[in-house]
Amino acid sequence: MFRYFITYKPFEVLSQFTSEGDKRTLKNYFNVAKDIYPVGRLDYDSEGLLLLTNDKNINHRLLHPDFSHEREYWVQVDGKLTEQALEQIQNGVDIKVDAKIYHTKKCIASLFETDPIVAERNPPIRFRKEIPAPWMKLIITEGKNRQVRKMTAAIGFPTLRLIRYRIEKIELGNLMPGEMIELSGKIVYKKLFHE
Repeated sequence: MFRYFITYKPFEVLSQFTSEGDKRTLKNYFNVAKDIYPVGRLDYDSEGLLLLTNDKNINHRLLHPDFSHEREYWVQVDGKLTEQALEQIQNGVDIKVDAKIYHTKKCIASLFETDPIVAERNPPIRFRKEIPAPWMKLIITEGKNRQVRKMTAAIGFPTLRLIRYRIEKIELGNLMPGEMIELSGKIVYKKLFHE
């Protein structure tokens, strides 16, 4: 029987169940059957939406380069974001992927008018009174290694905090770090693949 979970992966947690040194893993937060695995990954220093399932079809379709799907990230950056920088990131920027230059696909980027309501992070980001730390919404359709961080760095605004909020129509909603809810396969396929 296939099972489907959406989780909020906390900051500084590996997207795996097996231990690696003294780093925390999904096993520290989520108690699921041994055949349940994360779909894709979120970097150790990123947080937010992570799907867990034993349905290999979902894994294949979400990770295969021929299937494009939206991923929405809420990104807190270091410095006052300009319209010019947002336009630049939307048109694609050059980043390094596997030691080669890669031009990212066009995406949607916008500045939050007021800071989004998000869970507190432990430890919190470093706060500097004289330098703004605005939030932007970034919607991309590809998932290269550390892509969002590389994209914000390419426009001169390093990422301070990165939360994956949405994959297609599956959203983090009100989940808090370390929380998980189970969804039916019917809902997951409808929200991910519009079936």
